[in-house]
Amino acid sequence: MSVREIPMYIDGQPVMSQSQEWRDVVNPATQEVVARVPFCTSEEVERAVASAKTAFKEWRKVPLGKRMRIMLKLQALIRENTAELAALITEEHGKTLPDAEGEVGRGLEVVEHACSITSLQLGELAENAANEVDVYTMHQPLGVGAGITAFNFPIMLPCFMFPLAIATGNTFVLKPSEQDPSSTMRLVELAHEAGIPAGVLNVVHGGPDVANQIADHQDIKALSFIGSTHVGSLLYNRAAAAGKRMQAMMGAKNHCVVMPDANRSQAIDSLLGSAFGAAGQRCMANSVVVLVGEAREWIKDIEAGARGMKVGPGSQRDADLGPLVSPQAKERVERLISAGEKEGATLLVDGRGYTVDGYPEGNFVGPTLFADVTADMTIYREEIFGPVLCVVSVETLDDAINFINANPNGNGTSIFTNSGWVARRFETDIDVGQIGINVPIPVPVAYFSFTGSRASKLGDLGPNGKQAIAFWTQTKTVTARWFEPENVSSGINSTISL
Repeated sequence: MSVREIPMYIDGQPVMSQSQEWRDVVNPATQEVVARVPFCTSEEVERAVASAKTAFKEWRKVPLGKRMRIMLKLQALIRENTAELAALITEEHGKTLPDAEGEVGRGLEVVEHACSITSLQLGELAENAANEVDVYTMHQPLGVGAGITAFNFPIMLPCFMFPLAIATGNTFVLKPSEQDPSSTMRLVELAHEAGIPAGVLNVVHGGPDVANQIADHQDIKALSFIGSTHVGSLLYNRAAAAGKRMQAMMGAKNHCVVMPDANRSQAIDSLLGSAFGAAGQRCMANSVVVLVGEAREWIKDIEAGARGMKVGPGSQRDADLGPLVSPQAKERVERLISAGEKEGATLLVDGRGYTVDGYPEGNFVGPTLFADVTADMTIYREEIFGPVLCVVSVETLDDAINFINANPNGNGTSIFTNSGWVARRFETDIDVGQIGINVPIPVPVAYFSFTGSRASKLGDLGPNGKQAIAFWTQTKTVTARWFEPENVSSGINSTISL
């Protein structure tokens, strides 16, 4: 089987890198090398930025209606090619095909939202704010934007970035994850097939050097990043030093509170899917369940559910979770499981050493469940990013709220209850940006903004919704007053009437 080489995308064309440094892209279920991706040279990054800068001069003037029609065509193409995009995700990331198809659907939501750009980018007008003075605003594009994405959602995360950036009149340079770039590249091809002009959307590949060059570049005016806290913090500081605006959506430690009045089977099924789906490689995964009062007795049901989940390659549609993305990821997760044992947590279900028939080299870790977890343990303090669920037991709702608020992260949290009063109390007092009520993964629909908070987010504005429009545009306020011409007989008025 031939190994495909992943191109860059510059000035409307796929371009092969001249870099001497390439990385293998590996199927995590088999360790088969399926592609090779370059770590682009500094000169190639400069070429991509220059292409975007040149294209901006014309693209910013393209009418809103034309930009809208390109987005309409793109959403149709994504819908038509969902199966192909999902298969590429599964091949390089490892998540199951149903999960990958769901990811494509999430990305599609953002493109559909971008189709409303003709109303999203409207300004405001105050007629006669003062005597014969009108005041109005215009939301204009910034220039060249950029995006750096993590491996765990190679379609959804780029869609969180470039569709709205481009629809608002910016041009774009995208650096996808080097671990699973093929589905992202196919998405970019579809965008050009939809009618995005040459230079408006460019793609470069690489590691920290390329990311740093993007953050430092004076011609890039705004940067969107989704990934780890460590990398996001470093890039945020570099972007700030370069005078650009940045949104950085970073690490998480999400909690799911289960009250004793919740629907028992529904809450447990939702919890298991949230914790172990995509092998736990979601920034919004509920990796901690807080059982309140009598709900602490449900731990045996949670254990039975974890033991009953099926692990297999992503191509098997009946698998509940597939492999981790790399051997390094598997080693890290298993090391953290060992740390949990050593520090005194009760290991109820151990996913280490998991094997799948026919896939002896796969990066599989089975569902893992810890009880008696405390806030000082490593498995609680660190984002494991694997199929590991920690159980914390408390007496009251107040105890649960205080426990969650003491954690520095604020990406998402959920509560399962049949009490409206409890739910309202929780959503009011919890200090977390995104809340689910009987919803395990509280990622809002695309016309609402992604609103993680505290240590999970740097920058005031998040992806999607109204915040994304504000992030990718600058507001100009015009105060205008027009005087009647002094020499009416000059013919000006009659000329205007023609």
